[in-house]
Formats: sequence, C-alpha cells, structure tokens
Amino acid sequence: MTLSRWINSHMNSISLEVKKYQPISSDNLIRLAVITQFFPPDYAATGQLIEELVKQLETLGVDIDVFTGQPGYAFSTSNAPVKEKSGNLLIKRSRTSVMFPKRIRGKAMNGVMFTIRAALHLIRHFRERNTLLLTTAPPFLPVLGYVAKLFLGMSYVCIVYDLYPDIAIALDVIPQNNFLAKIWQFINRLVWKNAKGIIVLSPAMKERIASICPEIENKISVIHSWADPNAILPIPKHRNWFALKHNLIDKFTVLYSGNMGRCHDMTTILEAVKILKDKPIQFIFIGGGAKRKEFIAEVNRLGLTNCKFLPYVDKEEIPYSMTACDLSLVTIDEGFESLVAPSKFYPALASGRPVAAICPKDCYLRTLISEAKCGETFDNGDEQPLAEFINKLSENKQLTENMGSASRRYLELFFTPEVIAKEYLIVLQKGFM
Repeated sequence: MTLSRWINSHMNSISLEVKKYQPISSDNLIRLAVITQFFPPDYAATGQLIEELVKQLETLGVDIDVFTGQPGYAFSTSNAPVKEKSGNLLIKRSRTSVMFPKRIRGKAMNGVMFTIRAALHLIRHFRERNTLLLTTAPPFLPVLGYVAKLFLGMSYVCIVYDLYPDIAIALDVIPQNNFLAKIWQFINRLVWKNAKGIIVLSPAMKERIASICPEIENKISVIHSWADPNAILPIPKHRNWFALKHNLIDKFTVLYSGNMGRCHDMTTILEAVKILKDKPIQFIFIGGGAKRKEFIAEVNRLGLTNCKFLPYVDKEEIPYSMTACDLSLVTIDEGFESLVAPSKFYPALASGRPVAAICPKDCYLRTLISEAKCGETFDNGDEQPLAEFINKLSENKQLTENMGSASRRYLELFFTPEVIAKEYLIVLQKGFM
C-alpha cells in the first residue's frame, strides 16, 4: 500500500476507530503510570503534549499518575514540587535537579540518572499501577518497560517520538556497525516484542520499525500529535499583543517556531530568506536548537535584515506567538522522514495560518497538507519554489485566508486532544477487554 493510500485510509477511519474505545468501568480500570523526563513547567514539546494527553485520558476515566524530572528547560524555575496535584492527576518529580541540560554529555547523563530514579520509583510503587506508558524522552527510557514486565509483571506501551540509535547513525554521531548501535538495536527489539503496544507518529516511522522487527507490525499504531483548538485560536495579527510587541503587523510574516535541530532543514529556509531580502516580507524564528547559532551567524554575515530571532516562549504565550504570522514553516531534513515527526505542524494548523513544509518526497506531511489544502510542500533544496510561494501569498490575501481556514478545519476534524486521546485509549485497553 502506498503512503498516500495508507494515510487516506487512516484519516477516513478515525471517526470509526475512536468509537471502539470502551468507557472505563471498575472491571477494566487502567491504573496508568506515565513516565517521561519532560513535563511542564518545561517548555519541551514532548512534555507539553504529555500533559495535554494525560488530562484528556483522565476525563475518559483512566486513573493516572505521572513520574517526571525536575525542569531543565523552564523559564522561571529550575525546581518544581516533588509532588503536585492537578485535579485528580498526581504528578511526582525526581528530587534531583538536572545538570548542564544544553550540553550533549549533560543531556545524556541527565537521561541516565532520570531512568535510574524512575526505576527506583517503580519498584516502590508498582503495586499501585498495572500499565506503563513510556516515552523516548530520554531515548533509552523504554528499556524500563521491559525490565518492569520481566521483574514486576507490568504491561507497557511505548511512544516513539524519535527513533534511536537510527538518528544518531544518520547524524554520523555513531557509525552504522558500531558495537553500541548493535546493542541498542538488539535492546530495541526486546522492548518492542514485549510491549503491549508501540505508538509512532507517522506511517514512515511504522514502516521503518516494522522492517527492523517484522513480527511486531500488528502492535504498531500510528497516532499523530495534536493541538488544542481551544487554547490556540486564530487571532488576527492586528489584535495580537505579541505581534504588536515585536513589530510583526505591517509586513507579511513567516514564522518558524520550535527547535532548529540537526534533523531540520534550515539551509533551504536560509536560501529563501536571501531570495526574498528585498521584498516586504519578514521571517521570525522562535526557539533554539543546534543549528540556531550557526543560522544567526550566517544571517549576520550576509547582512540580511529581514529576520528576527526570539528565544522559546512560555506556554501561556504560544497561542499568541503562533498567530503572530501569516505563514508557518515546518521542516524535516533529507533522510529523517522515518525517524522524526515535527510536533510544530499541529499548532500551526490550529493557528489558522497556511503551512509550508520542506521535506523529503515520501514524507507524510505532503499527503496531509495536500488533503487539507492548507499550504504547499517543497523538496529539500528547493528554495526558489518556496520563495515564490511565500511571495505569492504575500500578494494574495484571500488565498492566504482560505488556506488558513482550511488548516483550522483540518485540525478540528482529526487532530484535537479529544480525538487523539481516544486513539490512545484503544491501545491502552488491550488486555483489559
């Protein structure tokens, strides 16, 4: 089955699939432990998504507690309460603060320490829970699910946000035949085979995992990320305090929001910026990442004046930063389409703005954007067509508004927390029915 047919079939069946979930009763009560390193007040996207997911699952009758780490990417604090209640949701945090969160070795060490602390937490509290939901933040955290099943008899579901060690190999951090890579891949197969379910964010990611471990294909569920349409509303720029504050009203504004990381194609964007330097068009980049410093340096070296750079914004500001533009950009670099899936795509839809995606030819974003009629997609390295599209929108307000309205409608149909949480619940209920 082609990627296009698969996605169309998946989208058409969502409304039927979500009806399969069963209301939680005392006979099939899921006592869910969610373990993830990042959770608000961290601004990391994975943590914010997990917060929205668990709150929605709670409304569906799932008994949940969350174990997470101390903030490493928060604005106002490096420490959060060890225990915190949000409604009926209990959030437990490690007592130990993170070390050097912006350095690669520091991140790795923090991940190892968090996994150890999560294991100790499980040993103390495993009788209170019967199911684990684990993320790949940190990348090796799902190993804890396998150990918990082996020694504590717990079932587990893994959310694969990023596929390791494949990303590290693609980035030439470790060689293909490296001993560590082989051990990691062997452990991945053990984890996947023993999981109750594997949740991935794109069809290409499912195909890749199934090619590595064919016997688990029927366990893999493609469940997209989402955005809350009640939190992000399509505010007109001239009524948006964020746009007013940063002088984004008068020119057509192109937004890149989020991580400028090693898996993102920033080169094509930079080339488009250069082509459009004399047009009444400005680019705003909000966030951080490994490529940010180099990108800013190149903009300065070239003397480009059509770019603004801002740090990550707090969660409360996201509804305003996402709507302080006329067009949103999303990118995946060549070779990473089956390894990552950009969560920024869904808030971009919620904002009611068109979306331009720069991605490989077989990326799932192409089918979604084509089906929604909410923007255009471009090959990596195709800066000229990208620049022409941006310029076209800047000169055609009606087309921009039509595509923006289509973005919003598409999100409301398929990618709200209510829709996505029911898909998660179908996976979590396996074995309870």
